[in-house]
Amino acid sequence: MSAFSSSDAVLERMQRLHPKIIDLTLDRMGRCLAAVGDPHLSQPEVIHLAGTNGKGSTQAMIRAGLEAVGQRVHAYTSPHLARFHERIRVAGELITEEALTDILDEVYNANDGATITYFEITTVAALLAFVRTKGDWTLLETGLGGRHDATNVIDAPRLTIITQIDLDHQQFLGETIPEIAFQKAGIIKRGVPVIVGPQHESALDVIETEAAKLGAPVLAYGQHWHFQEDRGRLVFQDDAGLLDLPRPTLRGPHQFANAAMAVAALRHLGFGETACEAAVQKVHWPARMQRLTKGPLVELAGKAELWLDGGHNPAAGAALAETLSEMPERPTHLICGMLSTKDVSGYLRPLSNLATSLHAVAIPGETATLPAEETAKAATKVGLETVVAPSIEDALRDIVSREPMARVLICGSLYLAGAVLRENE
Repeated sequence: MSAFSSSDAVLERMQRLHPKIIDLTLDRMGRCLAAVGDPHLSQPEVIHLAGTNGKGSTQAMIRAGLEAVGQRVHAYTSPHLARFHERIRVAGELITEEALTDILDEVYNANDGATITYFEITTVAALLAFVRTKGDWTLLETGLGGRHDATNVIDAPRLTIITQIDLDHQQFLGETIPEIAFQKAGIIKRGVPVIVGPQHESALDVIETEAAKLGAPVLAYGQHWHFQEDRGRLVFQDDAGLLDLPRPTLRGPHQFANAAMAVAALRHLGFGETACEAAVQKVHWPARMQRLTKGPLVELAGKAELWLDGGHNPAAGAALAETLSEMPERPTHLICGMLSTKDVSGYLRPLSNLATSLHAVAIPGETATLPAEETAKAATKVGLETVVAPSIEDALRDIVSREPMARVLICGSLYLAGAVLRENE
């Protein structure tokens, strides 16, 4: 058995502990945490993030800023792209295979066969890993929603952050933006400041109402802090003054908002310009409009540009369209695969005037993938010239045979992005 398969085998056993993939409640978390000594009660300072879009990028930026000034940072995020290890970063480093296998085994045995979801039991494992290595901060990204999310077990975090809220996961969180905002606002804690990024007015109203009930100070964009892009730079201002920062390393106009949220958090916590500049410049976050520069797919692409993005809801589609519209003009072809639970038309509609064609694919190895034919139908309805392709490789081969100098963007799902990164190593 390989080193990788040892942790993979434990994860596979964990998946069988609960018949449902998603079951939002905190009861099972409390029981499993108690069985391993309540590690959630011994975390270093916690920053808890929720939101529909941008929370992963914002968390990565905060981590980059903190680490640049010598802080030891634990970070938990989901889903992973290529390997599960990406979800758990202990004091700045991805958890090792040996440590991951041992901690998963320990939590699995302590759970003693009781019903618990995969995300819940792996969250317990992450929290346990964090308390066993000295750290200054724990950054927790919610998996789904907030109020009943498995990460929502910290009673007194140092700070909470709510990034952009939009429509996604309606089957679990509600059909409207206010309903979804109510679930996301569940991470707000009594007396704990909450950084709020740019929001729909209806979402901000809900967040402010929930914060008021708990006496939580709200530090909201447009009220307590501001930002703008000025000649390619990020200009940020709050009560402490003005910062003129470089363009964020992560591509896209929407990353200015994510960077500003990270800066707002760092400034509130008392960190200065060094941390803030590192947050926008030293961050690395894969599959967020990532240019692929090596590997079999890049070789197959030849002279074509190859890009990868994991956005998967209408707001992400709009952000991606805005990013593409600011790039140098070049024929752009999409290779798209999405999950069956997503609003495919809503995601693709903003891209329909920017892309020359779309090749629809199924997501390799993903049972919840939307069949390529269904993705193609949705793409055709929004006006895209569409081809059904048996694989990413076949789609790429077809595109470059017709347009060797194309820009090719693989998009539609983090799971598709993960498959690309695994195969293109």
